This record gives sequence, structure tokens and C-alpha cells, in this order.
Amino acid sequence: MKKFFLKSIFFSALACTMIFTSCDSDDTTNNIDEGQTADRWITVAGALMQDEAGDGNGGTKVFSVSKANAKNPEYAIDVYKNGFPVPSNRTARLQSTVDGKTLFNVAYTGDNGGHFSKYTVTGGDKFPAADVVVDISSYAGTSPRWAKLFDGDKTGIAVNVTAPKVITGENDKYLYTRGTSTVLALDLQQSLISRYEQYEIALTETEETKGHHIFRLDAPVLNKAGDKLIIGTWMRKTNPATGANESNFTRLGSKSVVVDYPSLKNPTVITSTVGDGDTSGYRSFNAFVANDGNIYQATQRGSKGSYILKINQTNQYDNSYVFSLDNALSVTGTYVDAWRYAGNGIAYVMYTHAGVENQGFIARVDLNTKTATVVDLPYQTGLDFGQYQGFVVDGDEVYVAVTPVGKDGNIYILNSKTGTVTKGAKLVNGAGNHYIGVY
Repeated sequence: MKKFFLKSIFFSALACTMIFTSCDSDDTTNNIDEGQTADRWITVAGALMQDEAGDGNGGTKVFSVSKANAKNPEYAIDVYKNGFPVPSNRTARLQSTVDGKTLFNVAYTGDNGGHFSKYTVTGGDKFPAADVVVDISSYAGTSPRWAKLFDGDKTGIAVNVTAPKVITGENDKYLYTRGTSTVLALDLQQSLISRYEQYEIALTETEETKGHHIFRLDAPVLNKAGDKLIIGTWMRKTNPATGANESNFTRLGSKSVVVDYPSLKNPTVITSTVGDGDTSGYRSFNAFVANDGNIYQATQRGSKGSYILKINQTNQYDNSYVFSLDNALSVTGTYVDAWRYAGNGIAYVMYTHAGVENQGFIARVDLNTKTATVVDLPYQTGLDFGQYQGFVVDGDEVYVAVTPVGKDGNIYILNSKTGTVTKGAKLVNGAGNHYIGVY
């Protein structure tokens, strides 16, 4: 396979020009998959155990089937025996086109960490690779976070923060902790870097002198107007007296970084007074533009469980919108592992909560009424969605993979309009392994 590395100033400058010629102002952006695709492939992904059951660090395999087979509970899929190994030292970071006919991957860590690849989905274990691999590691590191924008499968955004450094002044007085942030745009059609920007992102002086800082960026989303990216943050705190990270601290309000698009310049930080959890998600999308034009964003690691926050069309948090999953589900300590907007104000949330161990659930959430109901599925210990990545939204149908670690499970098709649940193809598992997505 020919490798294509964009590392020269000339090519970076050329690519920066290309993004403006390819991003016409009349283009519309929409975080909602439009309608059903009749001949769509359904690709499942499985993560292999490396050292411990469920760690998912032994690599990733994928296998694709027709929608008819995906919906057939008599049909069995064994991705571990029959699947295609996606190049990645640890769990591959996968995305797919809306029609399911192309799969994208950014390898995570190792010698090929930060390599972007594109594959055509042709059924079974056949995933012919494009003859171009783009190495973004020089800009975004070997472990970048990335997400596809909902802009007609044109663009992916990779983000990274270098290890934050403690900065001191005169007499070793603590000033702040910061890393260098990278925001990089990938042209998914042409397989090239179209633009990148690097900068330090400061909080307020008061927040920084107390040691608060951005540890990680993740889960970028493009606003309805198509002129701003909102990027989730994972916050940490340095002890100003010792320079060490604090494991327990009073959290700030939930924060996101807003940058201009497509220039990726002018980073600013917005803060919610509703939630105090991080907004970075983990391995899946964490924010979506809904039908009402506003962005809805989940939180993690909050002091009062997870919230769904609202960012309005002026790119600010709407602090009048209060949606606590603890309250909606009548539990405590909710934690959103992954979620997906399905249209018309309905979303599906994979979560866990206090009092259970290695136990995940799925809830059908109404963003308009701020209510949530648990989806009727065969829940059992070992059903852990902590590494879950992929959902397929195909019209009113949402495809998910439900497998406890080391146990067989199934694809389930959730109807976002009616709330009904249909059991689909059997997913054959292996010891210590689990399925992490449908694409």
C-alpha cells in the first residue's frame, strides 16, 4: 500500500487553500441521517482482549452483512473468526459514511498510530483499502481523538492536547498548567490534511491560578450554521503547592472549546452552570445538532451524574435547559458511555450508574420533554458499553450491538419513532472479547 505523508510546509499550505475551495458557503450541515439506504451494508466491529477480559486493547476486527441478514436473528456473525483486522495497535477508531459503503479508521498508538485509512465496504471480510494513508501523527500525535462531521461525509476533525506542563514564574510561583492543543481537518473524500491549527487554550486567570486545565479534547461537532466547531473537554486540576495532579477537586462548570470553521482559528471557552462533568465523551460522538438547530451534549464524570446540556445557535450554553439523567432515570451516579441522536428529539443513551458493576443499560431519551425510559433488553453482568463506538441510524431504525464481555449477544434494532425493539443477528463472541459498534 502506498503511503502518503503530508509533512511539508508546501503541502500544508496547499491543503489549507483547498478547504476554502471545497467548503462552499451554500453547503448545509445536518447531524441527522436522512432517510433509509436500501442497499446499505451493516458493519459490526469487535475488540479483542489483550491482557484482561474486556480491555479491548488486542486490536479490532470488522465484518459486514446486508440489512436483511443484520435483522435476522437466525443469522450468526463471528467477527473474530471471519472478520477483517483493521490496522491499529489498540482499538481502532472507526467511522463510516452515512450509506455504510465506506469505513474510515485512525489507528491508535503504536508504529502506525495517527495513520488515517479508508476502506470500501463490499460484504463479509472484504474491505479493499484506498491506496493512500495519511499520517497525522506529526500534528495530532499517535493517539488522536477524532470524529466525522455530519457534512455529507466530507470532513473529519482530529484533536489532541500534548501533556500539560506546569508553568511557574518568579520564585517558582505557580502560574498555570497548559498543553498545546491541535485541531486538524481531514478531507475524507481526497484523503488529505486540509488544515490544522495549534495553540494553547487558556481558562480564566482565576481558574488557572487554582490549577484547572484542559487535559483532553474530543468529540468535535459542527454547528447548524457551519461556521463554528464545538469541541468537548476533559478537565483536570494541578495542586499549585506541589505541581501534582489532584484526584479529588471541586469541579468547574462543564466546558467546551469553540473555534471558527473552516479556519479552525480563534479558540474560546464556554462554560455551563448546569453540569460540572466533562464533555469529551470517550470513543463515540458526544454532541449532536438536533432538528431544532441546537446542539445537545452529554457529560461524564460529573459530581451529580451525567447531564444532557444544550448549546444554542449563538454557540453558548443554554443554562435554562436542565436535563439530569439521574433524575430522569430515578438512579444516582449516571455515566454516559456513548449515545446517538436519532431524530425528532429522540436519542439513545448507553449508560451505567451507581450501585452496579460492569453493567450497562440503554435508555430512550426525549430531549424535548427531558425524559428517559430504559430500553427492554436482556441486561446482564458483563454488558459494558465503556468502549462502545458505533451506531447506525437508518431512517427510524437505530442499530446497536449488545454483547456482554466473552458472551454471545445480538444486534438490536431500536425504532426511534415507536420505541419498539427488534432482535437481530446473533453476534458470536470469544473469551474476553466484546462487540463495540455497528457502522
